[in-house]
Amino acid sequence: MPETTSNKTKGKLGEQAAAKYLEKQGYKILEKNYRYSRYAEIDIVAKDKDTIVFVEVKTRSNTAFGHPFEAVNSAKITNIFKAGLYYLKNTKENYKKYRIDIISIIGDLQNNNPKIEHLKNISLN
Repeated sequence: MPETTSNKTKGKLGEQAAAKYLEKQGYKILEKNYRYSRYAEIDIVAKDKDTIVFVEVKTRSNTAFGHPFEAVNSAKITNIFKAGLYYLKNTKENYKKYRIDIISIIGDLQNNNPKIEHLKNISLN
C-alpha cells in the first residue's frame, strides 16, 4: 500500500511541475484532472495561443522500468482523445484547434530538479 501512495504523490508533484513548466512556456492552464469517465481523465487542459492542448503527464524517479513516454499506449491516447472531444463539446468557448501532448518528468521532484521533456501533437499513427 505505501508504494501506491508514494506513486500517487509523485504523480501529483509531477503534474504540478508540468503545469509550472507549461505556464513558463506561455500556456494558460484551464483545468487539472479533467474527468470524462471512470476510465478517462486528462491531467492538464491548457491553451497554447488559439489551440487547446490535452496533456498527459508521466512521472518517474528514474528510467529503470522504462521511459515515461513508453507508459502512454494507444488505448490511453484514445481515452484522452475521447475526453478531449467531450471537453470541447461542453465548453462555452468555440475552439477550432486542439492537440494531445505528453510531458515526461524524470528525477527528484522534492528538490525541484527533474528533467522535463515535452512531446507535442501526439497521434495514434
